[in-house]
Amino acid sequence: MPLAMNNEVFITCAVTGSGGTQDRSPHVPRSPKEIADSAIAAGKAGAAIVHCHVRDPETGTPSRDLKYYREVTDRIRDADVDVVLNLTAGMGGDMIFGSPEAPLPLNPKGTDMVGATERVAHIAECLPEICTLDCGTMNFAEADYVMTNTPGMLTAMGRMMTELGVKPEIEAFDTGHLWYAKQLVKDGVLESPALVQLCMGVPWGAPDDLNTFMAMVNNVPEDCTFSAFGLGRNQMAYVAASVLAGGNVRVGLEDNLWLGKGELAQNWQLVERAGTIIENMGARVIGAQEVRDKLGLTKQAPKG
Repeated sequence: MPLAMNNEVFITCAVTGSGGTQDRSPHVPRSPKEIADSAIAAGKAGAAIVHCHVRDPETGTPSRDLKYYREVTDRIRDADVDVVLNLTAGMGGDMIFGSPEAPLPLNPKGTDMVGATERVAHIAECLPEICTLDCGTMNFAEADYVMTNTPGMLTAMGRMMTELGVKPEIEAFDTGHLWYAKQLVKDGVLESPALVQLCMGVPWGAPDDLNTFMAMVNNVPEDCTFSAFGLGRNQMAYVAASVLAGGNVRVGLEDNLWLGKGELAQNWQLVERAGTIIENMGARVIGAQEVRDKLGLTKQAPKG
């Protein structure tokens, strides 16, 4: 496949994530105010989209609490910078098994399995322009943790998102996830053209080598818009790789804590560096309204 570089690139900042990073860097935001402030700073540095999870303000552990999502979205919407709001819908599908000899019952510590309506309750409440849809089940990093997204669950969640007028961002951790995403579009669950995020280097999904990356790119339908990220030290390399392959980019503390060797990053610094790479490649970083126009997004008013 010949390369067709993207000359108008949007940057997504993944602000805090749901990984156990809260004690590894003082810059990982915990409270709704910290998350919103970090997202706003990222927007001022050039991020057109901010991708937000929420955490318990005291412990920093991941949360699905509606009041935290509402505070984050209200603060971002009231800010003096325009960004496209992208909320996760990946929470609520976590299974932690017991030992290899006694996998059941599931370990209650960490297992968080809820129904489709509850998994998208904050999406219905806050009405962001975009929300994520993790398009498959996979072994995920830890030995006994399975990220669970069955075809039935994805169909139910996808229909709810479409009916709400919120555009799903398909999170693809391997080629099979792209295969099923195409089926969701074919079945009318998701609207075409779709928005796709290629997630590289997440154990145990697609490894972050360039051959696998191009296999992922080649499985994205031609009419779709895609973005990509790589974990850890390869985050900035994937800024360049994605732009060169025709895509957009994601950076942020969800995926990488470091600006350089021994130097912990802040979100705005990662966005700023990504913007420099993009511009040095001869491309232009586009803003929030251009992203809305490009993706056909609707900026909605939240309920209440």
